[in-house]
Amino acid sequence: MAERLVIALGGNALQSGNAAPTAEAQLEVVRGTARQLAEVSARGYEMAIVHGNGPQVGRILLASETAKDVVPPMPFDVCGAMSQGYIGYHIQQALKYALAARNRNYPVVALTTQMIVDGNDPAFRNPTKPIGAFYTEEEARALEREKGYAMREDAGRGWRRVVASPLPRKIVEIEAVRLLWDHAIVITCGGGGVPVVEHPDGTLEGVAAVIDKDFAAELLAEEVNADALLILTEVEKVAIHFGKPNQQDLGHLSLAEAARYVEEGQFGVGSMLPKVQAAMKFVRANPGRKAIITSLDKCLDALDGKTGTVITFA
Repeated sequence: MAERLVIALGGNALQSGNAAPTAEAQLEVVRGTARQLAEVSARGYEMAIVHGNGPQVGRILLASETAKDVVPPMPFDVCGAMSQGYIGYHIQQALKYALAARNRNYPVVALTTQMIVDGNDPAFRNPTKPIGAFYTEEEARALEREKGYAMREDAGRGWRRVVASPLPRKIVEIEAVRLLWDHAIVITCGGGGVPVVEHPDGTLEGVAAVIDKDFAAELLAEEVNADALLILTEVEKVAIHFGKPNQQDLGHLSLAEAARYVEEGQFGVGSMLPKVQAAMKFVRANPGRKAIITSLDKCLDALDGKTGTVITFA
């Protein structure tokens, strides 16, 4: 059987820091990403793709809030769904073309995905994820009173709304993903999925939150019985003492070693830490399998065992 991969795409796979934050510029970056993904597919891997949406959902929210005097602003969960739609559209268009260029006439499907979170998750009591526009303190206090937003001062640049980042608990559309798996490359859990809470009567309600896409990819990998979780980011390998003269790049991490480095605070909270934690969670649940963290441009070499950081149970 072909090896099953769940691939988590980092922000650099969607957007260049050197280009304008336009849809056209994003599509150009995605085309390069798609060429790499098409080569993975051409090597015989079966795969699903998860992507982030941090800058994109922030811009959608900002546009909505800026136009509030013309049209009613969209709730944050709706903005998340909108970002899933247009990022998924870009990936499926670019990937379909890249596959065709390799004589692979294979379907690519982007699936709007809901992710159930626990309404009692501690993250809701301490929202930390900044989104949207900057405000003065006076404007921020008014938003707190009028809309119930949580507002925080952001590094001297002004005040911003912050939302929770709860852990993903259940992929609502997982059965559809499983049905599609043998017939298409599925782009799913975009932006971590649209966060929803499930009420006792079974109804779902969207909430203002951002789910970490690496944890969403990990849950997906468990649910589809993936052989490997491939987390693509900006660096070739995970490192300890990152950015210091004694930086050490790591080719392999056991679960115990990773846990020790996490305890030491070796990994950045908003950058490498969730990737390592997601990798740890996957190999803990699947002791015979592996997670790989590497850069997009090195993903093929990493799958061949030539580079990247491989995390295993032992």
